[in-house]
Amino acid sequence: MEKSLAIVGAGRVGRALGRRLRELGWKIGVVVARTEASSRRAVRFIAAGKPHGGLTRHVLGSSVILIATPDDAISGVARELARMGGEELLGRVVLHTSGAQDSRALAPLKESGASVGSMHPLQTFSGVGVPDLAGKVFAVEGDLVAVRTARQIARALGGSPVQIGVGKKVLYHAAAALASGHVLALVEAATQMLISLGMTRSEATRALLPLTRQVLDNFQRVGPRAAWTGPLARGDYKVVESHLRALHGSREEVAFAYEALNRLAARVLAQDAAGTAAELEKISAALKPKEKARGGHG
Repeated sequence: MEKSLAIVGAGRVGRALGRRLRELGWKIGVVVARTEASSRRAVRFIAAGKPHGGLTRHVLGSSVILIATPDDAISGVARELARMGGEELLGRVVLHTSGAQDSRALAPLKESGASVGSMHPLQTFSGVGVPDLAGKVFAVEGDLVAVRTARQIARALGGSPVQIGVGKKVLYHAAAALASGHVLALVEAATQMLISLGMTRSEATRALLPLTRQVLDNFQRVGPRAAWTGPLARGDYKVVESHLRALHGSREEVAFAYEALNRLAARVLAQDAAGTAAELEKISAALKPKEKARGGHG
């Protein structure tokens, strides 16, 4: 495979992958951004490439075209590139980096003869430097040639390619969101609760982060059920109910999240999922009269 790459969408992901691949010996061709100034900044970051402020047929000069635009722009880029490329797309590999969309977003390019796929590095990109991609999972899917190319790129970057079935990317991305952004929301909610009790933010994070890290370390070391801790794990339903009463009295949205997470934990962690769920329903029923009475005064 000729190692030449054109980049469409020179944001955080496009710049980072371009720079790392350039360091690995890839020839960087056209670097496309929405404006000429943005494209020039990206070329400086990558230390290679020809800047273009807008999609150009010059991307066809590379064997691999990487579309790293926001998700809602991918289909439009594919249509426009298919229109201007036509038969010249035959033999080209086109990959996009969306976590939620799959290769079907590139259908116009496939119809023009390109091999299409997606390659999503499961990693956050800050825009400052290039993150360490060693050992990181790259979700890949698409046509045979595109998947083969995506695997080669992922391995060259030190990553671990994992093939996801077409139509399954949204679930994969939802899982990633649960394990990252939603975990952050939970930790921040807990932090704000401790701050409301008089702790400084520094004291609150110092109290909570070691706890969270230890649970995740245990999850990796001994597995989910052995790592599970807290009143629900112990079957201490009176404490669970007291938590919910306190939360409903002060932080309603956190109470709803706490209740939903208890039900989720019963399903994915409890040895006796049905029994745990039944006990949680009893707690929910006991709290309802209080909630209705409070709502009746509105």
